[in-house]
Amino acid sequence: MSRGKMKAIVKHHRGYGAQMQVVDIPDIGVDEVLIRVNMASICGTDIHIYTWDKWSQGRVNPPYVFGHEFSGEVVEIGANVVNVSVGELVSAETHIVCGRCRQCLTGQFHVCKNTIIIGLDTQGCFAEYIALPAKNLWKNSSDMPHDVATIQEPMGNAVHTVLAGEVLGKTVAIIGCGPIGLMAVAVAKAAGADKVLALDINDYRLQLAKKMGATHLIHSIDQDPLEITKGLTNADGVDVVCEMSGNPAAIQQGFKMAANGGRISILSLPSQPVMLNITEDIVFKGLTIQGITGRKMFSTWQQVSSLLGSGKVDVKPMITHRFSLSEFEKGFDLMIKGQCGKVLLIP
Repeated sequence: MSRGKMKAIVKHHRGYGAQMQVVDIPDIGVDEVLIRVNMASICGTDIHIYTWDKWSQGRVNPPYVFGHEFSGEVVEIGANVVNVSVGELVSAETHIVCGRCRQCLTGQFHVCKNTIIIGLDTQGCFAEYIALPAKNLWKNSSDMPHDVATIQEPMGNAVHTVLAGEVLGKTVAIIGCGPIGLMAVAVAKAAGADKVLALDINDYRLQLAKKMGATHLIHSIDQDPLEITKGLTNADGVDVVCEMSGNPAAIQQGFKMAANGGRISILSLPSQPVMLNITEDIVFKGLTIQGITGRKMFSTWQQVSSLLGSGKVDVKPMITHRFSLSEFEKGFDLMIKGQCGKVLLIP
């Protein structure tokens, strides 16, 4: 029996764009909940899907509802659900893990080898309702605004990347000032970094980085990032490099600007192989290199919640645009052009 209909943004074909459609409100299983979406936000992954780039062509199977960042209210729970109640406000960890593989059994849920991703492998949140496993929900405090609650999931990426090693008193470079890079700037500042360098080729986003707490802005085309970082660090190099851009030239610069004994944490997803001088820029420097995927469940969520609740990180300056669900194309266009911070969609 159908529960009724809802509006949703559907990746409708194997090509550019998406469509607003009327689809069935999803059914829930015994371990699932139905959530009314209050707000959703557009992620870089959603842009890959929307523009139908090479990565999404090999990964995504339309037609389906996409989107994975949201906040909402629980409106129905399955028979086995005990961890949340109807009426509670929630967001969701978007990696559904198996709980059985070697990684899960040793507590490394974020690298579960059987991970299923909400809005990529399952129906997503660009809709009026979403059905999710109860085990993936994160309860939001009643005083957290919907817009802030919505961006906890991507902020978790920023927190995981920046805090994957020591930051206090160190020079931190954030390469790529998209929304997650902007949040990384604020997290590095809150964690006690001495200098926070923001690097990008987009003036609009560099100015947002300044609002988020960057101490130095570097326009990577108009300026020489290696010369500037050298000057700012007494020629020692940068202690921590957080790579958020996915641009091969920027990644190469990141390895060159890193200090001996430094750390490079890579969250970005370059769409092509990247050439690196392993001998000079990694081995002789004694670098620690980390691939960052998702968020640690649920320790990163706890850090995010605490940073927001304490006021140590203010994400409001980077939430720049809000559109109704039906105006989604305006939001995607702004994201593609890079003339925005975080874009919210309101059902």
